[in-house]
Amino acid sequence: MKKLLALVLAVLMVVTVFAGCASSNGSSSTADDQSSSAATNDDATSGDDTASDGPYKFGYCAMTMNNPFFVYISDTAKAIVEGNGDEYVTADPQMDQAKQIAGVEDMVTQGIDVLLLNPVDTKGVRPALDACQEAGVPVVNFDADVYDSDMVESILVSNNYKAGQVVGERVAQDFPDGCTIAIFDSPTAKSTLDRVQGFTDALNDSGIEYEVVFQQDGKGDTQVTLSLAENCLQANPDVDVMFAGNDPSAMGCVAACEAAGKIGEVYIYGVDGSPEGKQAIKEGKMHGTGAQSPKSIAEQSVEVAYKILAGEEVEHDIAVDVFLISPDNVDEYGTDTWQ
Repeated sequence: MKKLLALVLAVLMVVTVFAGCASSNGSSSTADDQSSSAATNDDATSGDDTASDGPYKFGYCAMTMNNPFFVYISDTAKAIVEGNGDEYVTADPQMDQAKQIAGVEDMVTQGIDVLLLNPVDTKGVRPALDACQEAGVPVVNFDADVYDSDMVESILVSNNYKAGQVVGERVAQDFPDGCTIAIFDSPTAKSTLDRVQGFTDALNDSGIEYEVVFQQDGKGDTQVTLSLAENCLQANPDVDVMFAGNDPSAMGCVAACEAAGKIGEVYIYGVDGSPEGKQAIKEGKMHGTGAQSPKSIAEQSVEVAYKILAGEEVEHDIAVDVFLISPDNVDEYGTDTWQ
């Protein structure tokens, strides 16, 4: 009986040892499976990163879409983006900073990958920049630079100071004996402030005598400036020059001078080089415009955006050159489209 009991115990010990080995091998196999599963998950995550390479959703928000300049930039950018198979969405704040902030926030909610932004107010746009930064949406700032420049990846603007400067130089040439001037600006837009600064600096450097007899916010709008220009002519019937921060405002000055019978008597200058502005110059209704190239601005802005999305380094400050279009050279550029 004792021998039988010893034999049973020995058998049980052997079974226990083999069971332990089987359990150990099973645990090792499970660990291998988990390691394999983890590797598979890592591959899947890596694949998701690769999938984020496109298609992309571009957002576009200029200060207003009531200006042909911004419409042309948008249309040009949209053609490039959609031609690449990507999506393009827009918001029109209509010169209202609160609407621009809401529009940008809405586009961020829609899942845009990059924003092309022209601010209504260089400082007031900050909440829109905050929304983009919180969502990880890079911003390409065009035409008018934002105050918080460290919150955008790139600033691509025309040389706005030079745009005003070349006009000021032309005024000094047209009025060597001095003149009285009305200015229609937009004090919340840094682009316009830079243009006015360039304009007045050029006049000061020229040495001519001049007096600014009227300066009001035309808001970059034809109808607003028309009303202001009418008021200006009533209060200052002998004004020689009207300088507007953009061509739509200059066209408001043209309309006011036409109604008052002062076309050719009052010299009108703008900034943009728009088809309408160039036509007015050709007809003798305007005498100069600091010309921009919205085509170049659009193409370069989209190019920079794609580089950012691809993880490439881009220049933070990119200046697009400007030049004067006057009665002397307007035929070189034509009046049918932008340059």
